[in-house]
Amino acid sequence: MSHDLLLEIGTEEIPAAFLSKAFVDMRNEADKMLARLRLEHGAIKIMATPRRLTLQVADLAAGQEDRVVENMGPAKRIAFSADGQPSKAGIGFARGQGVKPEDLEVVNTEKGEYVCVRKQETGEPTPRLLAEALPAFIMSIPFRKSMRWHDLEARFARPIHWLVALYGDQSIAFDCAGISSGNSSRGHRFMAPEKFTVRQPAEYIELCRQAKVIVDQNERKEMIKEQLTAIEKELDGSIIEDPELLETVTNIVEYPHAIVGSFAESFLELPEEVLITVMRHHQKYFCLRDRQGRLMANFITVNNTVARDPEVVVKGNQRVLLARLNDARFFYREDLKVPLTDFTERLRNVVFQAKLGTSYEKVERFRTLAETMAAELCPAQSQAISRTALLCKADLESNMVCEFSDLQGIMGREYARAAGEAEEIAIGIHEHYMPTAAGGTLPSNDCGAIVGLADKIDTLVGCFGVGLQPTGSADPYALRRQVLGIINICLERNYHISLHKLIALALQLLGNKIEKPAPAIAAEVIEFIRGRFFNNLTAGGIPSGVIEAVLATGFDDIVTAHEIISALDRFRHREDFADLLTAFKRIMNITRKETELYTLIPENLQSGAERDLYQNWQEVGRRLHQDLENRNYDQAFSTIAQLKGSVDNFFDEVMVMVEEQTIRENRLALLQGIAADFKKIADFSKL
Repeated sequence: MSHDLLLEIGTEEIPAAFLSKAFVDMRNEADKMLARLRLEHGAIKIMATPRRLTLQVADLAAGQEDRVVENMGPAKRIAFSADGQPSKAGIGFARGQGVKPEDLEVVNTEKGEYVCVRKQETGEPTPRLLAEALPAFIMSIPFRKSMRWHDLEARFARPIHWLVALYGDQSIAFDCAGISSGNSSRGHRFMAPEKFTVRQPAEYIELCRQAKVIVDQNERKEMIKEQLTAIEKELDGSIIEDPELLETVTNIVEYPHAIVGSFAESFLELPEEVLITVMRHHQKYFCLRDRQGRLMANFITVNNTVARDPEVVVKGNQRVLLARLNDARFFYREDLKVPLTDFTERLRNVVFQAKLGTSYEKVERFRTLAETMAAELCPAQSQAISRTALLCKADLESNMVCEFSDLQGIMGREYARAAGEAEEIAIGIHEHYMPTAAGGTLPSNDCGAIVGLADKIDTLVGCFGVGLQPTGSADPYALRRQVLGIINICLERNYHISLHKLIALALQLLGNKIEKPAPAIAAEVIEFIRGRFFNNLTAGGIPSGVIEAVLATGFDDIVTAHEIISALDRFRHREDFADLLTAFKRIMNITRKETELYTLIPENLQSGAERDLYQNWQEVGRRLHQDLENRNYDQAFSTIAQLKGSVDNFFDEVMVMVEEQTIRENRLALLQGIAADFKKIADFSKL
């Protein structure tokens, strides 16, 4: 008969950032444990508060099923001699298995006949298995950081204070981290600190609720949402949606109680991002907008207790917030007194990276890169882009960003506006950091996009130049994200840029800071970008062969490569694609074996089939050149397809590798010429 399992790990307060990952890790570890124990079970439920991690397993089997274990031994020819008697190897295997040699069985396998021993294994009861397995399960839960306490060797997110382990109504007895398990849990630290007894897993959630603990994080989250909605109606405003903050607040309380406070409207003179950052990041407050979309002078805090006197709690929170807002206003007003160019000058004293120099040197490098790209991509914006590059890091030396680092770029935008800079420059200063995460928002104008590209290229090339490439476990300069940003900005804004030329310029600007030959660094950087580009496309559902067929012909312009790959991906869905591919591959395969490039002499073409292929290729080649000039890659593949008939006819009627050298080399020259045209767009042998 099956029963439910309950395991509660009671701890000191675990950081909110640890809990979201713990839900996933505990489920995975529980799956592994139950599979290893061979125990059938129903749904696994993970619950958590700051002071407890809970595992519930429904319908856990009472024990393991009995089974027959088959232990394989040596091959029959080794285990037995020619006359059928057990050999030393056979006798030794039997002894090791605790049976007599005559008990050995011979079984047929894919590799031939082998001896084996079959044993009947009786399943263990679940309580006994759990008593042995649960301590290891607890210690297997991974955390970003773990700690030791007292003189124990055990490590956990925070010290463990109690353990509840029940299988049905039966306590599972074990020791872990100096704590003995039982059926005694604890309520809310402040509102119901007394211990309480859990007799059945089914009553656990309700007993916690009575002890002022909402143990199910989903239930807590819904409670918070309902309380926030009620306050929205009360204030006739709307809460700024913030799923991450909601998740954090859910993970820092056991019994949520939302209350509303306010601050002086005079603080609304500050940029709203400043106010939101102060309230959200430092105080974990929710912010509101009025019906006109303006930030309201109110905040909502979610407490971990139901206050006896809410007014006292409100005043306490308002007092803390007032101090932070006064600091922010002081920093803001002081920063406005300093020209942005002065902040940029201060970057001369800020080290970007020990081997790559100061932040000012970095600005000078990527400013040159940005100006070079602007001259080619949008010359009318060159001055604005140069100005954006000069000012985009200035706010890093401002008081506000030194205090609230999350505001970098945002304060640069606001200070640029206050200084009368053009709006496109102000927006570019803010957006040059974008995207800040995979799939994040991209820059909306050329100033932000080109300066962002230049900044990312300089970081990427510089890090590779001094040996700071990402490893399998570390990427301290977020180079993988930087490359995804480069790719997505180019694709989004249709920027046709030469990676080789841009990287070469970046290396030139780095000068003697790089530690390896420039060509070697350039090759590594191109390959790194190529790899991220490849992975990005395969994640989008494009077959790897299609991508490789295009990238094998060269990789320099991200947009062009993407357009050709997309066209080939569409082209492969033609009904006759398989036949076309066969024809193209015959040419690629026969020419790939040749190490020498031959010269074609059209007058020496012998048969009608090869002359027909030559004439058709001349016309197709001319139109292919036009298609590629016009970037009409769908038409380019259709143009190439028109060679199929001539190619098939050529191979049906012509022997390429004939004895006579002149004829053979002329025919190979013809195929090499066609293959070279194919490779202007794709290497079909990769498909």
